[in-house]
Parts: sequence; structure tokens; C-alpha cells
Amino acid sequence: MTHSDMIARVCAAAPVIPVLTIDRVEDAQPLARALVAGGLPALEITLRTDAALEAIAAIAEVEGAMAGVGTLLTPAQVRDAKAAGAIFGVSPGTTPSLIAATLEFDLPLLPGAATATEAMRLLEQGFIFQKFFPAEAAGGAPALGSMAGPLPQITFCPTGGVTPENAKTYLALPNTLCVGGSWIAPKALVAAGAWGEITQIARRAADLIR
Repeated sequence: MTHSDMIARVCAAAPVIPVLTIDRVEDAQPLARALVAGGLPALEITLRTDAALEAIAAIAEVEGAMAGVGTLLTPAQVRDAKAAGAIFGVSPGTTPSLIAATLEFDLPLLPGAATATEAMRLLEQGFIFQKFFPAEAAGGAPALGSMAGPLPQITFCPTGGVTPENAKTYLALPNTLCVGGSWIAPKALVAAGAWGEITQIARRAADLIR
């Protein structure tokens, strides 16, 4: 399976990729099971906490879960995330060294782009699936939709400011395959271990029309 094939599989798994910031490793597996049960198997665990790499390793063992890593910034993070069990990576932007590391360590990447120029540069390197970030701050659905005409080769996963209220607008665009959402696992519900409530949120997200 090529890197593009893997990213296509990840993006097609559900309308929403939960963007998770996990503070406690012990929450990782029950959270992943709750999201998978709700129909959201592709999970982006951001490298924003000390528990992130251990959380990736734990989630990689959950049946049906596709453990990914987010907020990739450096080659070392690519190496460590791959070793932890991540099967795909997501970055807010891209650098030559980051792309080289994803090839070296065989970690399929969903790279971030906010402008047509950035998207075109990534397309030149073979990235037909890209993350539109920060989606709302970069112009929202109108800005992303305007890229569909001149850049029909690229399919996006908008992330950043995506909510249950505007997700349908993004998903209706011809160049959007899925969205990234942090609303799926509210910190208060995770802290309370309210896994059933999180599953219900996931089910509503999984039912969004693409």
C-alpha cells in the first residue's frame, strides 16, 4: 500500500477524524474504544502532552482503531511516533526535513497547507491528500471551496475551528473528504470517564453526510 493509499483509507474511514489531546495514558484505550464503537476509527493523537507517545502505543492495540499522530513538527517526532505504533501522521504545515523523515520512517503523511501556493508545492511532491489548516482562520469553507476549481487534483481534510455546526458545510465541498474535529472528545467527559456519552457524540459525527 502506498502512502497515498493509506491516507485515502484513513480519510474515507469516517466523515470526521477526532483530534485528541490525551493527558492521561489510562484514558487512551477506553477513549479509543468509545470512538470506534461510535463509528470513528481513524484517530489523531496530538503531540501536545507528555502522555502522547504512550497513548499512541496504547491505542494501536485497540481493535478497529487506526492510530495516527498529529502536530508533527520534527523528524525525531516522526521516528518516535512510528516506533510507538502510529500508522499515519498529520502536520500543521510542512518542511523538507519533515517530509523526508516520513519517507525514511515509512509514515504516511497528511500535510498541512493554508494557501494555494502551499497546496501546489505539496502536489508537486505527490501529496494529493492534504490538511487545510487552520481552516476557519484561513477563510473557512468559502476559501477551501475556491481551490476546487484550479486544484481539482487535491482532496482536503479541513481542521481548525471545525464544529458540529459547520462540519456539514465543509463536507459538502467537492474537494473535502473528511474533517478533523476536536469537539468529539470534550476534556470534561474524558476526565469523567463518560465513555458512553463520547460514543454518542461519535455516532452523531459518523452520521454526517459527505
